[in-house]
Amino acid sequence: MPILELENLSISFKTEMGRLRVVDNVSFSVEKGEIVGLVGESGCGKSVTSFSIVRLLPKASAHIDSGKVMFDGRDLLELPSKDMTDIRGKRISMIFQEPMTSLNPVYTVRDQMSEVFRNHTKLGKAEIERRSIELLERVGIPRAADFMRVYPHQLSGGMRQRVMIAMAIALKPNILIADEPTTALDVTIQAQILELIKKLAIEDGMAVILISHNLGIIAKYCSRVMVMYASQLVESAEVTTLFHNPQHPYTVGLLECIPQIGMKGRRLKHIDGSVPHPGDPISGCRFASRCPKALPQCSERPQVLMEVEPGHFCMCEVSNAASNKKS
Repeated sequence: MPILELENLSISFKTEMGRLRVVDNVSFSVEKGEIVGLVGESGCGKSVTSFSIVRLLPKASAHIDSGKVMFDGRDLLELPSKDMTDIRGKRISMIFQEPMTSLNPVYTVRDQMSEVFRNHTKLGKAEIERRSIELLERVGIPRAADFMRVYPHQLSGGMRQRVMIAMAIALKPNILIADEPTTALDVTIQAQILELIKKLAIEDGMAVILISHNLGIIAKYCSRVMVMYASQLVESAEVTTLFHNPQHPYTVGLLECIPQIGMKGRRLKHIDGSVPHPGDPISGCRFASRCPKALPQCSERPQVLMEVEPGHFCMCEVSNAASNKKS
């Protein structure tokens, strides 16, 4: 049984142009202990989807139009604020893109680590100190006892991100949402942070939703991947299946854009056109204007996510028809 299920989730934002749909009818599930990748271009709805799970969307402008977020038999979108506060940080934790803005610059590491325990446990000061040091050591921070006294501005980006991870796993959450956790870090530190997240997930049996626009990261660290485009989930499959047998033309385009060894002298491929604006009236496939396989009916009929092979789902009428002919 999945530990988390999103069912037909749709989210809109109030703007000067009216309400704009930024997540449209998204459904997926996450099993205990698996690392699932959520990939797509900037602005496709990845982060908004993740923020809706922990109910951190801005109340003044964001609106859940429809859908459910089921966790432990309860719809998180319907829970009272107090119950959601108990779950957020304890059962479901999140690592944000930029640790410098996620950590409070006027509080020490000790203060910020301690806050996690004070909010969710009744532990005494000495026990909180002991556990905080153990967590910092677990995420690879040397001289953790001395480290507790420093402020975020005194730390490198990689060290700040390690502090964020230590805070996120402090109470052994069931689910960790990592939203672009290696943004602005150099390649070596990126690899260290991602290996750390994978190691912790295996040791604690923790499910991870890894959000990224980097397909290389998704390929290496995830067992399953979901592709979003223009607020919709357009393809979902086991990572090996998706990389070797992509079905949606957008997924094919993304994979073709990845630089390959031995490309010297050849132009890097790109996807023509641009992502449609959320306010654009589109009745059919949102990728049709950029798609090399598009037929006239693609722009006229809404597309539906269909299973093209066991565990492999695709939202493309043309690809689904071709796949059915092969079988």
